Amino acid sequence: MDIAFLITAAAILAGAAGAMAARNVVHCALCGVVSFAGLAVAFLQLRAEFVGFAQLLVYVGAVAILIVVALLLTRNFEAMHEALAFRPWTLGLAIALLVSGAVVSAILGSGLTGRAPSSAPVPAVKEIGDLLMTRYVVALEVVGVLLTVALIGAALVALREDGPAQRAKPGERGPVEGRPED
Repeated sequence: MDIAFLITAAAILAGAAGAMAARNVVHCALCGVVSFAGLAVAFLQLRAEFVGFAQLLVYVGAVAILIVVALLLTRNFEAMHEALAFRPWTLGLAIALLVSGAVVSAILGSGLTGRAPSSAPVPAVKEIGDLLMTRYVVALEVVGVLLTVALIGAALVALREDGPAQRAKPGERGPVEGRPED
């Protein structure tokens, strides 16, 4: 095996294990970034440039940064630590083994393992970009608007200071149902 692949695989597994084992939510998100970046490197090693760069831009550049910013905007670190206190390891391990078994049995039963790889032309990044900017431009714009609306919605939810989740401070009276506030 190639030594670069082994290093990349170790980084992916270490990031995923760190994301599962860390008690702090911010540390979990940062370990996820390491795992996402390792996956991008693995795709680039497999000469799948478009998928590798998409992985790098979308997951490492956008989703991971969105997670970290949303966590830092909520400013409720006590609730974050309490939410991670219960970890059912046995249930997670059982589900992971079940899914892994299903994937392995599907691959072995498909008949793809004995065939030689096809010599179909691999689309270049330029060709995919041309298709995205000509034939699929409407879908690309819709995805861009959807992601922008989701980002604005997440920021509004994180920045909202009024709401039913806020509790009255000791000594203050909250609104009483049926009566207008003073």
